[in-house]
Amino acid sequence: MGTVTLGVSIAVPEPYGSLLQQRRAAFGDPAAHGIPTHVTLLPPTAIDADALPAVEAHLAALAESVRPFPMRLSGTGTFRPLSPVVFVKVVEGASACAWLQKRVRDASGPLARELQFPYHPHVTVAHGISEEGMDRAYGELAEFVAQWSCTSFALYEQGADGVWRKLCDYAFGGGAAGDLPPQGLPHDAPVLY
Repeated sequence: MGTVTLGVSIAVPEPYGSLLQQRRAAFGDPAAHGIPTHVTLLPPTAIDADALPAVEAHLAALAESVRPFPMRLSGTGTFRPLSPVVFVKVVEGASACAWLQKRVRDASGPLARELQFPYHPHVTVAHGISEEGMDRAYGELAEFVAQWSCTSFALYEQGADGVWRKLCDYAFGGGAAGDLPPQGLPHDAPVLY
């Protein structure tokens, strides 16, 4: 059956997702319209197409074990000069994202893999464009703020055209949308039950 290229991410909800995608395009990033605005949990990963049912079962079981948690984005950062990326920072929910991405890539699961760089949750707003465009992105979004209750993640497949398309949403099983962790628990830690 061949291979497919998959990714797992937390979508940035509306109106923030479209706003950041439009800004990314305005900065001159040609990939903006093919990549939904997101926080990566699994970077592009090639797998055998016949392993897709195992991937879906793995992600469904993981999502069921997690409670919704607060996410907040604020300000900008960059990976330059190591990597030509400007991003919006995840200032709340980062440790929950780190926890999730480790379990998505669990060594015993169908998406086991090593990362090229240490995991750092973020929302890319410019990648591989001119230095002037990168500087604009960094400056113009420096005051950007968004917050929401993260209640799910999604599985995406990259098409031959380079566009990422959602295959499935995985809602967290630990509570209804909008639930927050009980008082006294760290807001960045997902709660298992």
